Amino acid sequence: MAAEREKPMPDAEVNAWLEKNLPTWRFEDGWIRRTYKTSGWKGTLIVISTVGHLAEAAWHHPDISASYAWVEVRLVTHSAKGITPKDLELAQKIEEVVHWRPGKAGGALEGTPEADQRFAYIKYD
Repeated sequence: MAAEREKPMPDAEVNAWLEKNLPTWRFEDGWIRRTYKTSGWKGTLIVISTVGHLAEAAWHHPDISASYAWVEVRLVTHSAKGITPKDLELAQKIEEVVHWRPGKAGGALEGTPEADQRFAYIKYD
């Protein structure tokens, strides 16, 4: 017996979920999207690699566009032809990891030096 195809969430439900849980993401043209600003090519590559690792681990693959100082991540469940909880969960994990700032959270990890732009890579919201 073939597995039943996932059904996309209603647009209003997607928008409400994003507004409540991921306000920096937007629902546009059938995709949920987020643009990360970076401090240059090094940061752009780090974001792309991070998103790639998380997506591969989740077995759910985003579309990514990038330039020197930005990365846009777009998610949709292609088999459902719309947004499903898979997209929202992956977006939430991407946001959590890309914006992780150990220096702000306390503990033994100090994070990258904020005062020295040689070490900057993500432009935090």
